[in-house]
Amino acid sequence: MPSVLAMTTCYVRFLVVLGLLRQALGAGQLLSNQVLAALCLFLTVSVMAPVWQQAWREGVVPYTEATSESNRPALEEAVVATVRPIREFMSRQILAAGNTDGVFLLLDHQRPVADSPRAAEWVEPTSFDEVPLSVLLPSYLLSELKTAFTIGFLVFLPFVVIDLVVSSLLVSTGVMMLPPVMVSLPLKLLLFVMIDGWFLTVGMLLQSVRLAGVTG
Repeated sequence: MPSVLAMTTCYVRFLVVLGLLRQALGAGQLLSNQVLAALCLFLTVSVMAPVWQQAWREGVVPYTEATSESNRPALEEAVVATVRPIREFMSRQILAAGNTDGVFLLLDHQRPVADSPRAAEWVEPTSFDEVPLSVLLPSYLLSELKTAFTIGFLVFLPFVVIDLVVSSLLVSTGVMMLPPVMVSLPLKLLLFVMIDGWFLTVGMLLQSVRLAGVTG
């Protein structure tokens, strides 16, 4: 269940980008999966805290702290109110990234054929509030993966250039027995430290979420 809930956050985006960064650096043994997962988890909590607080305040508190049964909202209403801020977060991320194609794709898949019994019951969504969770959740995850790969490409590219330059220099100088990684890894680490790579990468990730209206 926690892993399913994590799919409704920006955790996947952070994990994919930082995983690509680790691969680009060639530092797989230096940065363990536990370290990356912990960093992504802490960043996710920082970003999602306002959303979770709103969900708690609007959905859970009115249900659990009602002074009487007459003032207590129905359980279904409380669940809808709790989920609403998370739905809004996912919708904003999809719209900000311009990845609405996944929503239309899955809606087309769920739309019943014209002569089926379900056709009369089908209501075409006119906004993200009306999109069912069975469509919104996979659409959001697809959007996050696309966004993560886009950011990851920008992170990956400078290190690919270093690898190409080092390999070309080793070949041109005839140093064929020296593994290129022995030269490129220190250069990558030096570049990463000089440009404050961790803060630059994390700042890029946080900014990509902030552009969609989330202010951690």
